[in-house]
Amino acid sequence: MRVCVIGTGYVGLVAGTCLADMGNDVVCVDKDKSKIENLKNGIAPIYEPLLDDLLSENIKRGRLEFSCDISYAVKKSSICFIAVGTPEGENGSADLSALWQVVEEIAKALDEYKVIVNKSTVPVGTGHKLIEYIKSITDVDFDIVSNPEFLKQGAAVEDFMKPDRVVIGSDSKKAINVMQELYAPHILNGNPVMIMDLKSAEMTKYAANCFLALKISYANEMANICEKVGADALMVKNAVCADKRIGSKFFYSGIGFGGSCFPKDLRALINTAKENNLEPLMLSAAYDTNLKQRKIFTDKVLNRFDNNIQGKTFALWGLSFKPQTNDMREAPSITVIKTLLECGAIIRAFDPRAISEAKKIFGDKIYYATDGYDALNNADAMLLLTEWHEFRMPDFKKMKKLMNNPVIFDGRNQYDPAALNKEGFEYYSIGR
Repeated sequence: MRVCVIGTGYVGLVAGTCLADMGNDVVCVDKDKSKIENLKNGIAPIYEPLLDDLLSENIKRGRLEFSCDISYAVKKSSICFIAVGTPEGENGSADLSALWQVVEEIAKALDEYKVIVNKSTVPVGTGHKLIEYIKSITDVDFDIVSNPEFLKQGAAVEDFMKPDRVVIGSDSKKAINVMQELYAPHILNGNPVMIMDLKSAEMTKYAANCFLALKISYANEMANICEKVGADALMVKNAVCADKRIGSKFFYSGIGFGGSCFPKDLRALINTAKENNLEPLMLSAAYDTNLKQRKIFTDKVLNRFDNNIQGKTFALWGLSFKPQTNDMREAPSITVIKTLLECGAIIRAFDPRAISEAKKIFGDKIYYATDGYDALNNADAMLLLTEWHEFRMPDFKKMKKLMNNPVIFDGRNQYDPAALNKEGFEYYSIGR
């Protein structure tokens, strides 16, 4: 099939590349000329496992091309995906300015029937507004589909290729048939295609993300209580998660969630609820709990040093909001670093993928280590902020020799307290 994808961020680039890999002819569009030139040469602007190889292979096969020209891409395609950012606007609402701009250009370029598919996260009711807007610009036939994505950064390619479910929201049987044909190769494992109306599809995205955010915040709340009463949060978690009604995914305590979805989507749904005269107490509590978790962690550090870390050196392992990505949007590490710097600390940080992103945020305010051990030189403590695989089994004896003080603050509950104490480390974690 002939497809264009407008927007080459995480969602757009992964979607476009994976659709091309299934044999479709795909044009990915972005207004950033330098990004497009790099993509033409197989250079992705993001780190995502498996993506680079798929990108290069499909460019070589002629199934994937890149352009800054929306009109060209629309005219060449029968299905037009929109995957532009909808960042937080005023009062937590979603900023749809990029979406409206793209939709206007699509409408002006329509020359025959197209299925216009929105993958951007938008407030409920946006799809119907898009229909009315496009009709005010053109008489050419089209259909709008809401097709929310449920990709996990760090596993986005696999999630797209083998989705748990595909949600298609549309009032048009013709458009639904087109989408079912497009996704047929991706659901050979038997997972369902769920057909629903536009508003329900738009709401599904928020409902899923906010539930996961609630689950993480709940785990953190339980961990904080465990720590106060002397229980072990990990033991409690394992027992609770053995209940099939609950499950273990996204039930982990730490320094809170970040990224481009959970915080933004929580705020957006809170705003939607309030606009409809509802008080979303659970959503608001989840958001507040997440922010509080970062302060609880930094307070542990400050308390250990009697609230005086002026001139103290801290080694930070991990900067991205989660492993297997270079994304630092709303990462807990940003809050931690800012707090430590404000208190006069010296930061030596390492991340396998996110150093370039960190430099955009902190410039020369911190030292960027070449590896985890380099970060530890003369450190008064190490803070584990992102659970990258390479941090799981370090050489603790080597670490101890490099550090001024053998102190570890584990923000991801990755290490065993008894083992660390045996190695001579002073160890702090979450909920234990």
